[in-house]
Amino acid sequence: MGADAPISVQSMTNTYTGDVEATVTQVQQLAEAGCEIVRMAVNDAAAAEAVREIRARTQVPLVADIHFDYRLAITAIENGIDKIRFNPGNIGSEANVRALVDCAKAHHVPIRVGVNAGSLDKALLARYGAPTPAALAESALSHVRILERAAFSDIVISAKISNVPETVETYYLLSKACNYPLHVGVTEAGGGELAVIKSAAGIGALLLAGIGDTLRVSLTGDPLREVAAGIAILRALGLRKEGVEVISCPTCGRCKNLAAHAALAERVEREFRNETAYLKVAVMGCAVNGPGEAREADIGIAFGRTNAVVFKRGEQAFAGELPGVAERFLAEVRDMLEERKKEQ
Repeated sequence: MGADAPISVQSMTNTYTGDVEATVTQVQQLAEAGCEIVRMAVNDAAAAEAVREIRARTQVPLVADIHFDYRLAITAIENGIDKIRFNPGNIGSEANVRALVDCAKAHHVPIRVGVNAGSLDKALLARYGAPTPAALAESALSHVRILERAAFSDIVISAKISNVPETVETYYLLSKACNYPLHVGVTEAGGGELAVIKSAAGIGALLLAGIGDTLRVSLTGDPLREVAAGIAILRALGLRKEGVEVISCPTCGRCKNLAAHAALAERVEREFRNETAYLKVAVMGCAVNGPGEAREADIGIAFGRTNAVVFKRGEQAFAGELPGVAERFLAEVRDMLEERKKEQ
């Protein structure tokens, strides 16, 4: 994590961690969906004890999310957790933090200092009047200094707000102030389409600026949606080359076969949704931009009124009447994906 390591996608279980079977099932589902780090709430002794068996039965790195009781973090570490996330503002005295740090050092477990707008120190709120980006950054860095005074530097930082511009500003402040890896995201974004858009806007702005080492798309409901959205954001930014990237025009009055174009674009998206090999596929609706975009893709199709032209690796491959040429096009996509898999 950090430096030149790839940006990783995180999510969090919403099961009770003390329920080993339910939690293991969800962790495995998240890992199969592409999640690379899974966080779990460890909010009582039973959950902390359950870490041992959950760790033994899963492969993905696990993070224990701790609030209020530093002893739960120590138990989780002793039971094999891979990382601790805690908010120093609600974990008690500096002596508590030092006890946790001593245990983390002994077991070589990193710590994420996680600050949220909803749990800022009262003194900072009084000074700034609100959970501003400056207040969040100061809070996070002040707690990092506690860890540093204990000679601990295996640190990740997050400082999240639900407001997109304030999220971006907070992380800009942190990136200028330190070199620790940053876990980015727009917290409490919601559950619908706007939540994904907010997350993409905030996370995307940061990653394009070179800020962020891990990410979480925080969505209400099924955490599997978070993973899919996180991977999609990385792919859209060109930071992850995997899966089928579909280039498809939005259609306009120049498109002479709207139904066939829309149906093929949707079919490509659906049929190749779970592919891991990278392939750029263009499905274009007319002869204006279609041939050019199709030539730039690994494989592309440009529609006419009743026919279409297919390009492979920049060269015209074949043309013909619909729907036959569309079926041949799909077969070519399948063959190219198989070639890519063999190359990997």
